[in-house]
Amino acid sequence: MQPMQHQMMGYDRAITMFSPDGRLLQVEYAKKTVRQGSTAIGMVCSDGVLLVADKRVVDSLIVPESVEKIWQIDDNIGAAASGILSDARVLIDRAQLKAQQHKVTYDSEIDTLTIVKDICDLKQICTQSGGLRPFGVSILVAGIDDHSPKLFETDPIGIYFQYKATAIGEGEVEVEEILHSEYKQDMSIEEGLKLSLKALKKVLGENFNVERIDAAHITTAEKKFRRVAKSKMEKMSSELKDDKKPKK
Repeated sequence: MQPMQHQMMGYDRAITMFSPDGRLLQVEYAKKTVRQGSTAIGMVCSDGVLLVADKRVVDSLIVPESVEKIWQIDDNIGAAASGILSDARVLIDRAQLKAQQHKVTYDSEIDTLTIVKDICDLKQICTQSGGLRPFGVSILVAGIDDHSPKLFETDPIGIYFQYKATAIGEGEVEVEEILHSEYKQDMSIEEGLKLSLKALKKVLGENFNVERIDAAHITTAEKKFRRVAKSKMEKMSSELKDDKKPKK
């Protein structure tokens, strides 16, 4: 077993080197980094798209509003990330610039898939160029294209998938179990938010606090990125507590 470990170690020194069984080990390490990041949830609802994320504010001296986990890319597109957030910020800045360039050039909003492909193109380049490392972040990109809500997940290697609902980060497995059993396509944004808070409560347990939760939505009718007020999440959170109390 020991000689095999030493043999495998040589193949994780560079991103451009495949192991004998056809794996890029640096990419696999990047995916593990994402799984250690705080949880983010994306959901397509009957009236729009929803993003909910745990900001994991562990120091009481940090101003919670200064920690970003959900970003606006354009009026009709938002994104949430899990993993190394400094990596995410670079990709989000690039996406915001591309969205603005498209608006100036064509006088129209960019579509969600174009943003996703541009992010993934850069991620993919970093899996085949010597001297680079993969982006250690997965990004959920949610938007409204021609009154049609869309949700995509991009992984560190540059692959993307379209989802109805998904989760990334440390609580991915637990949250996806809840989504598989309770998510419905005809859910409203409000119902989706309630389900997301319920899932995060299960993942975080006693550490759950509305102050560390960030949420935003884009409605199909309005096509405007809007953050969810903390007061609304507080109210929903208390309603979830009341639901657990035994009825007399």
